[in-house]
Amino acid sequence: MEPLQYNSDRPGLIIPEYGRHIHLMVEQIIDIKDKNERNKKAKVIIDVMGNLNPHLRDIPDFQHKLWDQLFIMSNFRLEVDSPYEKPEADLLSKKPKPMDYPNSPPKYRFYGSNLKKMIDAATEWEESEMKDALVYNIANHMKKCFLNWNKDTVDDNVIFTHLNELSEGKLSIKDELLPLTPTEILLKMKSKNGNGPKSKSTNKPRKGRNRKRY
Repeated sequence: MEPLQYNSDRPGLIIPEYGRHIHLMVEQIIDIKDKNERNKKAKVIIDVMGNLNPHLRDIPDFQHKLWDQLFIMSNFRLEVDSPYEKPEADLLSKKPKPMDYPNSPPKYRFYGSNLKKMIDAATEWEESEMKDALVYNIANHMKKCFLNWNKDTVDDNVIFTHLNELSEGKLSIKDELLPLTPTEILLKMKSKNGNGPKSKSTNKPRKGRNRKRY
């Protein structure tokens, strides 16, 4: 009798989603000397992998993904005729470049860094009705962000001052577009979307629910 094998004593799986049996099948076809036989067995494994992951069938060119995973599970030692270009091990093991993080936090954190990027992009637009509409929507979004931080109220002049400061005096709202969306409407929109203050539960125990039974 063969002794019991524990997963802790076995080598780790390269793609655990396919399980150990698929990895063993891949290891077995690597040692097959006949190339035609290897090609046949590789296609069978591809079919089994596709059946284990039916959601991949909705992905464009899902066969290409399966063939890439087959080579990855073989540690790129498998030599078969693939309908797609064989992936390069060095390319897949290459680490992505580190993301650039802002060196200094924004002055008004409740607006977020994305809104500052929107303001910077708007300053580069040419003067037009589209730019006026964009600046107006940015100001409205600033007002909503401000209300997330201060849930009571906000004066439009505060938003105008912050917009002027963040844009270095390059952006302003046309008078014909004013005023901004009223605070009460923005608060109602927040409540409708589930972001507003939740009302206290007034659930009362049903009458007779805790009544002693005999």
